[in-house]
Amino acid sequence: MSHLIIQNLTKTVGDKTLFQNIEFTIYEGERAGLIGINGTGKSTLLSILAGEVEADSINKDHPNKYRIAYLPQEPTFTSGDTVLQAVFAGDSPILQLNRQYEETVAALAADPTSENLQNALFGLQHRMDEEQAWDVNALAKTALTKLGIDMFDKEAVTLSGGQQKRVALAKVLIEPADLYLLDEPTNHLDVQSTEWLQEMVLRLKGAVIFITHDRYFLDELSTHIYELANQTLYRHTGNYGDYLEARAIREEMEAASAQKNRNRYRSELQWIRRGAKARTTKQKARIQRFEQLEGNLERKTEDVSLEMGLATTRLGRKVLEAEHIMKSFGEQKILDDFSFLLQQGDRIGIIGANGAGKSTLLNLLAGELKPDIGEIQMGSTVKLAHFKQTLPKMNEHERMIEYIREASNDITDAEGVRYSAAQMLERFLFPLYAHGTPIGKLSGGERKRLHLLRLLMEQPNVLLLDEPTNDLDIETLGVLEDFIEHFPGVVMTISHDRFFLDRIAKKLWILDGQGHVEETLDIYSEYLQKREQAETVKVEAPKVEKPKAEKPKSEKKKLSFKEQKEWETIATDIEKAEAMIVETEEGIATAGADFTKLQELTAKLDELNAHYEHLIERWSYLDEIVNG
Repeated sequence: MSHLIIQNLTKTVGDKTLFQNIEFTIYEGERAGLIGINGTGKSTLLSILAGEVEADSINKDHPNKYRIAYLPQEPTFTSGDTVLQAVFAGDSPILQLNRQYEETVAALAADPTSENLQNALFGLQHRMDEEQAWDVNALAKTALTKLGIDMFDKEAVTLSGGQQKRVALAKVLIEPADLYLLDEPTNHLDVQSTEWLQEMVLRLKGAVIFITHDRYFLDELSTHIYELANQTLYRHTGNYGDYLEARAIREEMEAASAQKNRNRYRSELQWIRRGAKARTTKQKARIQRFEQLEGNLERKTEDVSLEMGLATTRLGRKVLEAEHIMKSFGEQKILDDFSFLLQQGDRIGIIGANGAGKSTLLNLLAGELKPDIGEIQMGSTVKLAHFKQTLPKMNEHERMIEYIREASNDITDAEGVRYSAAQMLERFLFPLYAHGTPIGKLSGGERKRLHLLRLLMEQPNVLLLDEPTNDLDIETLGVLEDFIEHFPGVVMTISHDRFFLDRIAKKLWILDGQGHVEETLDIYSEYLQKREQAETVKVEAPKVEKPKAEKPKSEKKKLSFKEQKEWETIATDIEKAEAMIVETEEGIATAGADFTKLQELTAKLDELNAHYEHLIERWSYLDEIVNG
């Protein structure tokens, strides 16, 4: 079984270390989804593995003739190459044979009487038969067609950026390889193309490492999740759902531990105040544990919630309204007799095939285009923000914090709380130490995230979003979705991201490419599956009874013989309980996706914490008698 072993991989760009001494092994048949916040080095990692970028240090081990096929985020083509020539531009013999065949066919079409070309074509046909290359030829043309490319003879460099990405994707999918590296393969694909791509990737025989923001695609394909964070690569077994479940359990454990720590903190505080009189070795060790616990609690309080509702200019009754509007470009009708009325709180997803006119519709709503017939009326209180697929030109030398402050130095939420530009940058996953970074040093995804935040800083009440999910990392998408959920105004978005639309859109406008717009209240996945909207089952959380507090002892008492014995050993018992709690918590932290082990350790931790709290209560009670 072929494999790739990577060790001691380090890469620094300027003064920023992306990853340091990371290591992993990927085997044939494994499909690893690579996730992480924009700027952590996901695309750089793939380009290093593809040999396009040099690492600071790396050790690689793989079999001889180990082939890698690479789809970069922004592919480039040789000037003059047609689409088919670009698809067959790989260095594998079967692709080179197909390229020679297609070039000879094209040359013969231009000069059909050439005997040399006729003989060359006959020889190539014979070789295609011998090497069974016809299947690859058919697959290439099928892949291009499924991805929406039917201009086989057109020069590749003249295509749009989205079309070039699809041509490059077709090239990678037909190329025989041991490892496929796919950087955002779902960008610019409609849902039908994405579903076809999903089936194609499942058929690949080699290993796959892919970056995507499409969480449904990630969940369906991944057998492992590689997470880049803190200059380290973390490997999780299972798909994206398994990863989320494991992370949720860890966070739940951390939250539970935080609550336990708060209880322990109060008990420890009482212990420190009473027991610090005796400067024994045990007491000094306890003081050290207390200080460590106190430090952990302080760090916990620094966590910032990403959810907040923005204060916006109040919308009047009229937001956007149109009656019987029409728009065409030449013979192509974009809108034909379309009427609508937008109301406060609308969340509309605009969907349709590529070229159906979705972006044109948003440009009409933004007032950047005029309808051929009819008029779009905008309410007097409307404050629009239009997020486009192509970012505006940004000053490469300007620092992030300055770019945001140009829009606003602070922002107010629905509760009237003000947040500075620096605080908002942190909420959008830009750490405080990076706020002075020049824009020129940011990745494409980081720039997109920064521009999105700038638009939100202007506190609009109508958001027009054109493919906002492209090139954004999953963490940022979660932040954006949280903002939109708490956003009091109107949101209209174009997206092919099924998860994003399922979560955001409450209504769909479906453009058919002939000028007609269908409206449905189905969520996106249900619309795609042609079935009725599923009912949400509400699960009531179980009620937790609070333990009854023990009544304080008011009368002066003396220790009984049994209590005296208990007092002599209780300090040691508490230390043993603490050690077992720490050991169990460490076991939970390293359990990963082993849910059986997690359940066992969780149950054990609950028992240990209950026993610990009982010991602390007994110590407090006995100490009150001894020292009260």
